[in-house]
Amino acid sequence: ETALTTLVISCPCALVISIPLSFFGGIGGASSRGILIKGSNYLENLSKAKYVVCDKTGTLTKGVFEVTDVITANGFTKEDIIKSAAYAESYSSHPISKSIREAYGMEVETGQVTDIEEISGHGVKADIGGKEVLAGNLKLMNKYNIDSSAGKDSIENALGTLVYVAIGGIYAGCIVISDVIKPTSQQAIAALKKAGVKKVIMLTGDAKKVAELVAGKLGVDEVKSELLPADKVIEVEKLLNSKGKDEMLAFVGDGINDAPVLSRADIGIAMGALGSDAAIEAADVVLMDDNPAKIALAMRISRKCLRIVYENIVFALAVKAICLILGALGIANMWVAIFADVGVMVLAVLNAIRCLRIKNN
Repeated sequence: ETALTTLVISCPCALVISIPLSFFGGIGGASSRGILIKGSNYLENLSKAKYVVCDKTGTLTKGVFEVTDVITANGFTKEDIIKSAAYAESYSSHPISKSIREAYGMEVETGQVTDIEEISGHGVKADIGGKEVLAGNLKLMNKYNIDSSAGKDSIENALGTLVYVAIGGIYAGCIVISDVIKPTSQQAIAALKKAGVKKVIMLTGDAKKVAELVAGKLGVDEVKSELLPADKVIEVEKLLNSKGKDEMLAFVGDGINDAPVLSRADIGIAMGALGSDAAIEAADVVLMDDNPAKIALAMRISRKCLRIVYENIVFALAVKAICLILGALGIANMWVAIFADVGVMVLAVLNAIRCLRIKNN
């Protein structure tokens, strides 16, 4: 009888059932709030996140751009600049490209556009009606040795993303495009710090002045500007090498250029609505409504889930240890053994169900 009692008590049902169920509950609870977590290991990593690195455009800002100014140079008109940029960007799905086409306001005759070349982290080169048009950042102008010094004073005072345009090898001017900060971004940064995140870093390809203005409004700890997609990977690598052994780094992004960084970070978090397919595929966590405030919520869900897992482990092992001692002394009978097995399992499962319930704030 003692042997049978010991055998029943030592049955690991409570642990085998309640621990996976706790993780499933955490994943289910997160998905019901628009947070798709692709596995229990990512749920566990989220609870240890101490560094959160965010892309700016489409992540902390809406990614909805509008042309706010056009700075002309070398005798070109605003209409020339907008038209040339709209034609050059006619095949791009980037939000900035869409805003330029909207500012042009007329149908683009795509038959005039040939030899389009997208240069990653720089911009676009195209042949429009026999003239070479360049539209992109300052690095693109420097790459093709275009003198963009004309109108420099006006450009320095412009607040927004700058798209430099060159027509036929001559600098034509600059288009100023402004983005809108998401209403929940500032709240999201504050919630992350409250959740125990040591540092929130913003990475962007925008000019330093624009990046620092946005960073100041949001309250991020650090900002890195004028970055190419490859530079973002380098910055994340630096942070990964400097963080503690048990600390995790999360990267939040939405664009196709963010896919390499999402894969490299300990936890990749993508925006599900505005985000590109490549970013969603590479990410470990997807925010279905693009709300950055959900990052802190996901961390709270993961921590609650892990806490419940540990509660179940300690409770099950403690009850079984006590019952095993009582069984060895001949005090515990088969009814006690059944409680130590089935009863503890039921209680652990009921505790695991708590993972489904967590407040949004």
